[in-house]
Amino acid sequence: MTKENQAYISTLDIHDIPWHRLTTAYGRGTAFPAHFETLMKMNNLEQVKSALYELTTNMEHQSTLWHATPFGMVFLSRILEKALAESERNSVAYFLVGELLDFFTCILQCYNDGNEMEHAAPLPLFSDLLKEEYLWSEEYDEEEDEMRYEEEDVFPDNLFYSFYYYSWQAVLAYQSSLEQLASKEFAPKIDILMSKL
Repeated sequence: MTKENQAYISTLDIHDIPWHRLTTAYGRGTAFPAHFETLMKMNNLEQVKSALYELTTNMEHQSTLWHATPFGMVFLSRILEKALAESERNSVAYFLVGELLDFFTCILQCYNDGNEMEHAAPLPLFSDLLKEEYLWSEEYDEEEDEMRYEEEDVFPDNLFYSFYYYSWQAVLAYQSSLEQLASKEFAPKIDILMSKL
């Protein structure tokens, strides 16, 4: 990982991302910040389950990753760090660790499967994903988005592969801290996760 990408991932602010202009499996990522906030609080199991469901079903669908996915993985990695640190004294955090480790393994499997196929080179920088030419319209129009999906080149090859590549990079950036925080209870799942990095 380049120093520039590492620095970008570690300093990325949730407010720097135009979530409403990033595609997901079922629309746009407009609601992502609210869901991340719910997860970060880790104080209401039902709310955490609901927010996690919304995030995971929109970030990955049938092994396909989306424009919002790599950015989502940055914030889920931070949430996983916090959950691991609190899992012994917070039952919601404990639940979240198990679910996130399974989801991360799924995302990395998507990356590894895609990486074995012929693919374009990724965009040089993680931040390139937010170039104006790759962002969707300011206003969400479901019909307009559906028409765009019918275009032959809805995502340029290098952009599409970057959804996978930078999702992997987002987890890789937090590898050492996740390993350090691993408890014996979660060690098997973390070992599986690390084997895919």
